[in-house]
Amino acid sequence: MADGGHARVRDLRSFTDPDAALRAVAEIYEAGCRIIHDRFERFVKGERTGEPTLAACYPYLGITVGLENLIVDHRPAFGTLPYAGTYGTTLTRPDVFADYYREQIEMLLRYHKVPVVVGVSDRRMPLLFVLEGATAQLAAEDLSAVEAVFALPRLAEIDDGIANGTYEPVAGAPLPLSLFTAERVDLALQRLVHYTATSPKYFQNFVLFTNYQRYVTAFVSYGRRKVTEGDDYLAFVEPGDVVTPNPRLTDPPASGTPPAHLSQMPAYHLVRGDKLGITLVNIGVGPSNAKTITDHLAVLRPHCWLMIGHCGGLRRSQKLGDYALAHAYIREDHVLDQDLPLWVPVPPIAEIQVALQEAVVRVTGLKGAELKTRMRTGTVASTDNRNWELRYDELYRRFNQSRAIAIDMESAAIAANGFRLRVPYGTLLCVSDKPLHGEIKLSAMANAFYRERVKQHLKIGLEAINILREAGTDQLHSRKLRSFDEPGFR
Repeated sequence: MADGGHARVRDLRSFTDPDAALRAVAEIYEAGCRIIHDRFERFVKGERTGEPTLAACYPYLGITVGLENLIVDHRPAFGTLPYAGTYGTTLTRPDVFADYYREQIEMLLRYHKVPVVVGVSDRRMPLLFVLEGATAQLAAEDLSAVEAVFALPRLAEIDDGIANGTYEPVAGAPLPLSLFTAERVDLALQRLVHYTATSPKYFQNFVLFTNYQRYVTAFVSYGRRKVTEGDDYLAFVEPGDVVTPNPRLTDPPASGTPPAHLSQMPAYHLVRGDKLGITLVNIGVGPSNAKTITDHLAVLRPHCWLMIGHCGGLRRSQKLGDYALAHAYIREDHVLDQDLPLWVPVPPIAEIQVALQEAVVRVTGLKGAELKTRMRTGTVASTDNRNWELRYDELYRRFNQSRAIAIDMESAAIAANGFRLRVPYGTLLCVSDKPLHGEIKLSAMANAFYRERVKQHLKIGLEAINILREAGTDQLHSRKLRSFDEPGFR
């Protein structure tokens, strides 16, 4: 793997202290933002030509390691580099990623014992990633002048080639240090705001996904109660950045305005100071939403995401309200076929499997044979056809051959994207109907089921997160998620 130096980077400085390096990154980013802010003010006042924002470029972080600097024995899952050479990446939003960047820089310094360098890259910061909605206040005839002065997002150069393992190193350029470039991160942060109606700064490192509104209702009640009565969380945040602070832990008053209409995938956040709180996202029904939200949420580098939702039970012995713990997936949702070929296995993450099962035991009190009766571990089939029941004869045979225990539309996409984007994942579903065996979800049956199971299922998901948090996050980041030419950043 040939590499170059820190190509086309200016004002490089060397650092052996992670905090000093992070301060330099923040200074470069903030300077670029000021250039864009100041120039846009003049643009709005009529200064349409001259003085483009060429100096407003993303910060760059790099490191060069020799053979003598490599870690050969007991290599950790992340924080080290596989080959001798020069590595680099662009960075953005140190206000959001400060703790993450500090951790990655500290590990590179500790393991390789060589300095990192920080400088100004040649990648211009797009106007719309610094001032969201900036062009909304401009007349149509002014838009053509924007590109002459400001950088706009270059979508042709924003992709997931590094994460997908398809990136080809460019001669003379550094090898990738991170899965995502700054522009890819900024695009994702904008999309998160659009889809969830909450700011990226509120997202926590433990994430729950669900496909039913009743889980949201239960989580909102839980979240408001925790900040009203408990001391674990700083605030509860709802769409519109509606913040309910914990009066015992923070001084700021409640803030935010509920949106007139809920966003496509609203998010809710139980916030901790160390970001080890809980985010719940209602992704709705379907694999497209599941892929979309995980594509963008992955740039925040959460410690794990878990799917807790409803499914169709495929075994006659299952009862409504039983749980299905996925240890394999049939990927017939097709949303990731181009990014993660079907021949790539999506393995279970042992630590998460154990935590989910232990959470079921703690919450339900079930043990031994009784636990096995009410919770099955097996294969979950995910489909992109909500009316799959109309293909009964064909699918009955296929499910029988695959030994699948449950069917839904989202779990495989969430797990597969977790594998692709190196975010630990898990799935615990609750059986809400059994179409193959004549138990179709009707309104009366569904209401009775929801009343009995939603709160318990959510409680299991929350307990699983408590178990994972208490065990420590380092044990979550399995090496089975890492490739042999993996970037150093987690």
